[in-house]
Amino acid sequence: MTVAEERGVRSLHIGGHAIQSAMRISSPGELELHYTRAMMSFLLFNPGPANVLMIGLGGGSIAKFMHRHLPATRLTVVEIRGEVVSAARAFFELPREDERLQIVVADGAQYVPAHPGSCDVLLLDGFEDGRQAAGLCSQPFYDAAYEAVRPGGMLVVNFMAFDPKLEAFLQRIERSFGARVVLVDAADKVNLIAVAFRERPDRVRWSELRGRAQALKDMLGLPFERFVASLRQRNRHTTRFLEIAAEADSPRPPRAARRRRTSRRGDNEKA
Repeated sequence: MTVAEERGVRSLHIGGHAIQSAMRISSPGELELHYTRAMMSFLLFNPGPANVLMIGLGGGSIAKFMHRHLPATRLTVVEIRGEVVSAARAFFELPREDERLQIVVADGAQYVPAHPGSCDVLLLDGFEDGRQAAGLCSQPFYDAAYEAVRPGGMLVVNFMAFDPKLEAFLQRIERSFGARVVLVDAADKVNLIAVAFRERPDRVRWSELRGRAQALKDMLGLPFERFVASLRQRNRHTTRFLEIAAEADSPRPPRAARRRRTSRRGDNEKA
């Protein structure tokens, strides 16, 4: 594990050259990496979760951001490496633990199955050697993630967009969550975020998403309008609604087809 600094950005590297976390020295509380911003897209569906469980701390960028901007949210972060927690505290200004932030040194693959019904949102950002950690991408783990999320909750997973196993991972999540999964691209297209819903939410109007995006952008300074555009590009939709599959619906088409999917007509309700 190494900590580097270049052009005003401090970065954390674990087991290779890939950047695990980054912090701009002049604005340490903001999200520097594109994928960390895209992971916040879940706020479009629940802007005020009571309890969030996160697997994988890194430098603590997301933990810092949520602790600062979501004062009504309690966040538990599980990190398998104690030295990563120490580095986040020493070099990346990880906040002190309090009633809203708890850091647990443990294996997320064991922690999640042991804590059913523990969170409204489960954020999953666990990598080893630049790949998805084996224990955090299996069918049994995604099944346990479903049980860990409370009714109305979500699983949010960070993937490398060009991982050769990506489609298999997405299919596992769809099996666990009844195909109720939408995708959001990070701005640099290097990462892909999957948002899985424990239950099918009410029909989501594009007009409502655009309104929430503007409010969240004003509050958090993140490009939520871009997340809405990615939702529209990546997922089934009509001119008025984002479609989130019910369990009985057909599985989504392969990834290449999802990129080409366009809107369909047929809704009579106003946006």
